[in-house]
Amino acid sequence: MSKSLNLFLPAIGGTALMLGGAYGFTSRDYAEQKIESLEIQVEQSTSTAADAVANSRAAEAEIERLAAERDELQVIAAAGGGLTQPAPVAETVYGLGREALPEEIAAWDVDVLPDGRGLPVGSGDVWTGEELFVEQCAACHGDFAEGSGNWPVLAGGFGTLSDEDPVKTIGSYWPYLSTSWDYINRSMPFGNAGTLSADETYAIVAYILYSNDLIDDDFVLSDENFMDVELPNADGFVLDDRADTEYTVWRTEPCMTDCKDGVEITMHASVVDVTPETEGDAQASMTEHAAGTDAAAEGAEGAIDPALIEAGQGAFRQCSSCHEVGENASNRTGPELNGLLGRTIGSVDGFRYSNVMRDAGEAGDTWTAEALEAFLTDPRGTMSGTKMAFRGVRNPEDIAAIIAYIQSVGTE
Repeated sequence: MSKSLNLFLPAIGGTALMLGGAYGFTSRDYAEQKIESLEIQVEQSTSTAADAVANSRAAEAEIERLAAERDELQVIAAAGGGLTQPAPVAETVYGLGREALPEEIAAWDVDVLPDGRGLPVGSGDVWTGEELFVEQCAACHGDFAEGSGNWPVLAGGFGTLSDEDPVKTIGSYWPYLSTSWDYINRSMPFGNAGTLSADETYAIVAYILYSNDLIDDDFVLSDENFMDVELPNADGFVLDDRADTEYTVWRTEPCMTDCKDGVEITMHASVVDVTPETEGDAQASMTEHAAGTDAAAEGAEGAIDPALIEAGQGAFRQCSSCHEVGENASNRTGPELNGLLGRTIGSVDGFRYSNVMRDAGEAGDTWTAEALEAFLTDPRGTMSGTKMAFRGVRNPEDIAAIIAYIQSVGTE
């Protein structure tokens, strides 16, 4: 038995030696892995710290730049200069084109800045502005700038900016009067932009100011006192510095992985006239089927070409912002157009017509295809003084299609 025990003891010793060696190797591998992991963490932390230092230095440099720009603007403002400086002149000459003529620059340089630069010489009083507003603007904005239909309100809205649906006017929202002058001068009246003189623009702006209770009825607005008018919300705006203070914080590289295999169109916006028609081309239909305005009056002799009616539905979109036709049509900025052909001009109940329309109705004039064609071609040239602030339809084929559509829908 002692011999067996002697054999067993060396066996135990050998096993222990093997286990000890294995444990030593395992411990050494674990230590090496741990050291390697810690070294990686140290490198990452060092890199992060370096980035933080670089970002901090960049932020300090940006702060210094903004402070210098602020100081420069303060010096300019203190000296009576404007805060908007001319664009820098490029030193490099590319050898392309030619130098712009003074009259060309004057034609392009029509904007008016918040500090008054760009204002032309002129003036306009409130009562002249009221007459011009009724003639040129009231069809869309109402006689008292109260808005009409879907056209915006130009007066009031005081204290509504915190509402769910605020009313934004120069009396409640806009900070600079130059915005109104510049927009009206360049873009109004609707359909006839750029036709107002400087004096007329001053007068209309004066009337809008009066409608917002910002000036008295005897006030005369001019380039000399323009900057004396302060709007109520002038201090409600701040400089948008997000490009410098925020964008660099949250802007990251876009994700370019795990993208969808394909894109499927699930809905069209044709209900709001955004998506082009997918079945046929309305313009092609007009070109192919419209044969002049006589085709619009074809209903007296036979059925109107369905393709012409379809083309007219598309062309009528430029009229639909002011006029309705068809079932349940009602007056909007313009009168409803049901039964228009053969109807006495200016005869829709409840609609306030211009004097020229009322005079035509009192004279017994009616809307014939020829009269409607002439009016749609040049509204103001045909009836001087009309409230319809629209430049007219230039394409005779569109006119024929519109008349056909009105005749077909308005008599159903």
